[in-house]
This record gives sequence, C-alpha cells and structure tokens, in this order.
Amino acid sequence: MTVARPGLNVAGIDTHKDSLHIGIISPVGIPIIDHEFACTADGYSAAVTFITDHGPVGLVGVEGTSSYGTGITRRLQTAGYTVVEVYGGRPSSRRNNGKSDPLDAYEAARAALADDGTSTPKDERTNILRGLHLAARSAVKARTTAINQMRAILISAPEAIREKYRHLDSTHLVTALAVCRPATQNDLIAVTTLTTL
Repeated sequence: MTVARPGLNVAGIDTHKDSLHIGIISPVGIPIIDHEFACTADGYSAAVTFITDHGPVGLVGVEGTSSYGTGITRRLQTAGYTVVEVYGGRPSSRRNNGKSDPLDAYEAARAALADDGTSTPKDERTNILRGLHLAARSAVKARTTAINQMRAILISAPEAIREKYRHLDSTHLVTALAVCRPATQNDLIAVTTLTTL
C-alpha cells in the first residue's frame, strides 16, 4: 500500500499507444491542471518537467505501468517519484462523467490519492520474463500449427511422398522436409506438394 503524502499534490496519467495525458490534483482532490504528451523520449522528459513545475507532487498514479505506461513509469521512477499502478476509471465515474483523457487522468490521480485499487508497478525484470514467456508460447503455437498443416498435406499427398514421410515423428519430419529437393521430381503434383511442405 502506497499512501499519498499529506500536503502534496498527486498526479494521474492516462496512457495510450502514442500519447499520455497527465492530470494533477490538489491534496484534497481538486483538479489543478492537465496536459497531453507524446509517448517519446522527449515527451517523457516534458511530462516529468510538467509534473515538477506544478507544485510538489508526492505520488503519481499511472494506468498500464506494464504496457503503454512502461516508458513514463521508468522515467518517473528515475526522477525519484513514487509511482503506483492504477486501473482504468471506475464504471460509476465513467457513467456520470463520460470518457475523456483529461477525466481519466484526474480519475487516475484520485484513485492514487484514495489508494483505491492501486498496486506497486511490476519490476522491469518481470516484464522481460513476461516477454520471453510470450515469445516462447507463441513459437510453440506456431510450430504446432505448422506441423499440423504438414500432417494435413501429407494425408492427400501422392502415395510415394505420403509413405516416405507420414511415419516420421515431428522432429524427423521437419528435418527430412528441410533437405528434400522438390525440383528433382518429375511429377508436377509431387513438386508442388513437396514445395508446399
């Protein structure tokens, strides 16, 4: 649990792929100022300067610290700010006020101020491991899909090709097909089948 420091302003950041919107509120939740910045190195620097220039800020609530908010979270932590992860605007607030980047930024600041649904941002090493896990899972899925396609093609392949390859396990099948030479075949269907495989 990270609590806002008494007497200090709180900033909230609504993040998107190409932009982020910052809203700063007073220690009692009154909006002070908001502004939009690009999700670039220069944009992050300008955002930190913006927060610094508008009174002492004791806490920053950022949406998506492990996705679109990763860059600004890193920059704020390097600048010495305490950052908490906040989750998208509360449904009741969106029903009452609608959806807009400034409103979402102020809502993120209020959530941080109230410690409402906040958490500590994940360590960057966790994000790296997450990326490796996603890449590995994607590679396994793609490999499985490719092997299933090869097996499906072999079902209707010319008999000589089917008999040569269908009993091989996946590893040996891939190895054998990688060194096959479709152009050495005389039959157009065999050439096309082996090329596809």
